Amino acid sequence: MNSDLQAWFNGKLISRHDATVPILSHGFSRASAIFDVFGVHPGPRGPLAFRMDDHLKRLTKSAELLEMELAYSPEEITAAVKATVKANRIERGIVKILAFWSEEAITQLVLDAKLDVAVFAIPESEELVLDKKHALSACLSKWRKLHPETVPVGAKACANYLNSYLARKDAVTRGFDIGILLGTDGFLAEGSTESVFIVKEGVLLTPPLGRVLSSITRLSVLQAVPEIGLPVVERPITAGELLAADEIFTVHTGTKVEPIGRFEDRELKTPGPVTQRVMHLIDDIMQFKDERFKGWFRPLT
Repeated sequence: MNSDLQAWFNGKLISRHDATVPILSHGFSRASAIFDVFGVHPGPRGPLAFRMDDHLKRLTKSAELLEMELAYSPEEITAAVKATVKANRIERGIVKILAFWSEEAITQLVLDAKLDVAVFAIPESEELVLDKKHALSACLSKWRKLHPETVPVGAKACANYLNSYLARKDAVTRGFDIGILLGTDGFLAEGSTESVFIVKEGVLLTPPLGRVLSSITRLSVLQAVPEIGLPVVERPITAGELLAADEIFTVHTGTKVEPIGRFEDRELKTPGPVTQRVMHLIDDIMQFKDERFKGWFRPLT
C-alpha cells in the first residue's frame, strides 16, 4: 500500500503508519472493533461516494447492536471521509471506517468509553483490484454461518469475520475461489464477504435478512432490478435449490456483481442471461448512465 497515504484518526489527519493502537488494546486483543467500507468513484466533478449515508447508518447500527457508542456523529465522520479522500487524492478506491477501543484491556471485557474512529481512503492499485470481471468458482463450505442468537450477525464486527476467514480458507484449500455458507438451520446464508443470489426460471432469489449481513450492495440489487422488469424474491433457499440453480452470482462492495461459473462439480453458463442483465444494469449505475439512481452517489468535494 502507498506509504504516503494519510488517515483520519480521532479528529486529525496523520500518516497511515502512525494510525496505530497498542497490541493489548481492547479492539485488537478482544476483537471488538467494528467497521464499514464503501466505494469511491470518479465523477464528472470529482470523486463520489456510493451510498455513503447508508453505510454510515449501518456503522451506527453495528455499534447499537453491540451496545457500543461512537465518539463521532455521522456528520463528523462524513467530514472526515471528505478530508481523507481529498488528502489522498482518491478518484477510484475504497473508504474503510473503523471504530474501536484503543485503550489496553488486560482482563476487562466491558468498557464504558466511546469508540475511537479511524478513516482510511485507499486508491485502486495492484494490491486493491476493483471492478474485476471474471467468473468465480464456489463450493459449499464445511462451516456454518454464525447463529443470530450467538452474536448479532447484522453487525459488521471484525470478530464475525473469523467465521468468514474459515469459510474462505476451506474453499481455497479445496481449489475454489469462495465458499458459500449455509446457516445452522440448513438454509443458504452468504459467502465470506459476499451476498448470494440465485436465478431459477428467470426469478432472482436471495436469503432474507435475519441470518445475513444487511449488505448495501445486496440492497442496491434488490431496489434496482425491478426497474428493468426482473422479479426478485427474498425467501429461505435450501441447499438443494442452490445446487440446482440456473445461475448464481455474488455481490459485494469491490466488484458489485460477480457470476459463479463453477459450483462444486457443476459448470454454469457465465454469465447467464439474467446475471448479464443485472451486471449491465449495475455497470450503467456505477458509470452514471442511469439517472434513476443518481441519488445513490454523494460528492466528496
